[in-house]
Amino acid sequence: MARHIYACPLRWSDMDAFGHVNNVVFLRYLEEARIDLTFTNAGAAGEKAFAEGSVVARHEIDYLRPLVYRPAPVTIETWLTRLGYASFTVAYEIKDEETVYVRASTVVVPYDLAAARPRRLSDSERAFLADYVEKAPVAA
Repeated sequence: MARHIYACPLRWSDMDAFGHVNNVVFLRYLEEARIDLTFTNAGAAGEKAFAEGSVVARHEIDYLRPLVYRPAPVTIETWLTRLGYASFTVAYEIKDEETVYVRASTVVVPYDLAAARPRRLSDSERAFLADYVEKAPVAA
């Protein structure tokens, strides 16, 4: 079991009027990490099927600490807590060495863009994703 690590740069424009990263921006960070796993990392491993499409069925986010702009990126650790035949659940932690800012999860459904309907995960997609399945962390 492995976790995918993504270094996410922060942008000055990510902050809101209260001086911290806006809650909506965290969804963008999660998307970038998820795309890095399912498109970039999977593509480098020879798995191209994810490019056929997927949709988000659910997001769940726990905001634990405020995050403010700084030049250093945050780390987003990504893994799977569930791997089904027609969906999978991605878990995330947005953090640095000292602090976990966000814990989140996303249910992803593979989608056939041409047919405009959900599809099943292919055997090769499941094999790729299986390396990232682990139990959900215990909340602190």
